[in-house]
Amino acid sequence: MMKTTLLIFNAIILSIGNTAGPLLTRLYFLRGGKRKWLSSWLETGGWPVILVPLSISYIHRRHRSKEGHGAAAKVFLIKPGLFAACVVLGLLTGLDDYMYAYGSSLLPVSTSALLLSSHLAFQAGFALLIVKHKFTPFSINAVVLLTVGALILGLHTNGDRPANESQKEHFVGFFMMLGVAALYGCVLPLIELAYMKAKQAITYTLVMEVQLVIGFFATAFCTVGMLVNNEFKAISKEGREFELGEGKYYILLVSSAIIWQCFFLGAVGVIATSSSLHAAVLIAALIPVTELLGVLFYKEKFKAEKGVSLGLALWGFVSYFYGEYRNQKVENKELVQAEVELPHS
Repeated sequence: MMKTTLLIFNAIILSIGNTAGPLLTRLYFLRGGKRKWLSSWLETGGWPVILVPLSISYIHRRHRSKEGHGAAAKVFLIKPGLFAACVVLGLLTGLDDYMYAYGSSLLPVSTSALLLSSHLAFQAGFALLIVKHKFTPFSINAVVLLTVGALILGLHTNGDRPANESQKEHFVGFFMMLGVAALYGCVLPLIELAYMKAKQAITYTLVMEVQLVIGFFATAFCTVGMLVNNEFKAISKEGREFELGEGKYYILLVSSAIIWQCFFLGAVGVIATSSSLHAAVLIAALIPVTELLGVLFYKEKFKAEKGVSLGLALWGFVSYFYGEYRNQKVENKELVQAEVELPHS
């Protein structure tokens, strides 16, 4: 019951981050923001908020240890092996953050959201190689449909690029977003592999520590980029020139950092309570929502190729979930049959 509750909770916060995060990032660039490293920094820069629930968890564990007269509660539960894996995952996530910020600066939310739907195809392939997930005809169908949908967007984007943006810049954004999909499609099963190889119990406190370490090193990666490009010094000037005003500029930065942290914590939480494939499907299932919100809030064009791509994406999602439903039904039937046969044996 607790595992189901945690799965639902993480699915909810992932959904909030996955739909609101891209909208806030795009708003930053639409209203005068130009700092790609700053935008990438914000995607994981909210990691300190995790210290609040971690502190509460530590106080609770320390109180219980005192009452039970057991061993003193540890400040951090994560062991060196898992910590080292999270450092590598954090650096990969930092690179992914920059690629996403770069792509978001050049593409409308609706286009980038649909391009990111191809991450399920990459994730399925890496999951097969890294954690030995099994394919079914339904999951293969979903992967093919999502990939074709992304290719349709790539071949028909001439009239979709923003004003004053060259064809070259638009295609750079397109391939950056495909790179994001491929890299994060690899990171998700690597997180699942790290959990599988961890020689310790996977509690939710540990899940938060995993995201804390990943977020810290991803932010450190982006901080280096900001220092090299002198972006910290440019923040105050950019805030004064921001179209919505200086106050709203800083509100946007803070809210972006918090919202994106919801996405990343939700993702590692869903992986811990279910699997990386389920996390990827949930992310992909929310992409049509983000795509429609981009059309609604930013008046982005919804041309025929986007409609075809969206239809293929939805078809792929239905195919996957139907396959999962059938597999679960077969597994339950086999379990019941085994329980019936057990007394006779």
